[in-house]
Amino acid sequence: MGSCPPGFLSIPQAPDRCDARLEEGEARRRLVYLSGVVGSGLGRAQVFMAQPHYQDQFRTLLGATAWPGTLNVTVEGNDLVEYIALRQLAGLDTLDVDDEVRQSAKDVDTGTFPLHRIRGFLRDGVSFGGASAFLATITVDDQAVPCAVLIPDLTRHIDVVELISTEFLRERLSLNDGDRITLSLSTS
Repeated sequence: MGSCPPGFLSIPQAPDRCDARLEEGEARRRLVYLSGVVGSGLGRAQVFMAQPHYQDQFRTLLGATAWPGTLNVTVEGNDLVEYIALRQLAGLDTLDVDDEVRQSAKDVDTGTFPLHRIRGFLRDGVSFGGASAFLATITVDDQAVPCAVLIPDLTRHIDVVELISTEFLRERLSLNDGDRITLSLSTS
């Protein structure tokens, strides 16, 4: 993650610099990277992803209907710290992660991450929880596909990033369990 001190997000820029300066008129959009390993989930995301109430919100977020499933990516090390910082920004309990990771995550500046709320709902007496989403791009080799990091309000995963996209990411990027991917998250 570059040569920035622990707790700082590495922003693409000139080598050995952690204080990128923006020229007059240059876009104020920056990217932050997370890297992880693709893994299989429990197959339950399909039920949630297919719900019309969620899909309406995903269309607003992604610009089109989301593929009815998620791509799971396991993160560790500094990538886990940064993901836990996103979970904290979303207001989620992070007590299941060790104290050092949780404390390091509190030091990450997440003030520039646009958080998008996905509202939960009640259907036929069944509660479907809300989630937080962050726009991103998944990159494998030279292929990049727009997506979003989806963090459900109720989840048992503290080290698994769930990605949604308008495309079936496993097929589009020829991904298998164990493949390494990179995510770039938009900040502003």
